[in-house]
Amino acid sequence: MSGTLNKVMLIGHLGDEVKMHYFDDRNCVGRFPLATNETYTNKTTNERVSNTEWHNIVVRNKAAEICEKYLSKGDKVYIEGRIKTRKWTDDKGMERYSTEIQCTDFTFLTNKNEQQQGQPSTTYQPAQPQQPTQNPVVPEADDDDDLPF
Repeated sequence: MSGTLNKVMLIGHLGDEVKMHYFDDRNCVGRFPLATNETYTNKTTNERVSNTEWHNIVVRNKAAEICEKYLSKGDKVYIEGRIKTRKWTDDKGMERYSTEIQCTDFTFLTNKNEQQQGQPSTTYQPAQPQQPTQNPVVPEADDDDDLPF
């Protein structure tokens, strides 16, 4: 395979409110931290161990405005995007690097309206050109096989 892939899928909880930055009358960026948790049992001590990983999420324009409006600290969200590392200079003139998730799609998994009115969660996917759909080929069921499952 000659191509490459940069794709991230995360389900986690917001660690803070969405912080917005407006560039002009049409463009904006929203940023928020997302916590994902891993829990396992240490085999030598039989103790439950929990690790939290923090991810810096970046959303742009209309998606950022939607996140700002509907997401708040502690909410659970599904994020899809790509990893991007930025180089920047701090106040002391030192070069720094930040790794972020550039969000392309998201689904709110905690929705205030759902809790109050029984409405489904909100999903956002940016407009993409329509591609022709292909019907998957499903083999006919063969009930005569000797497979154990």
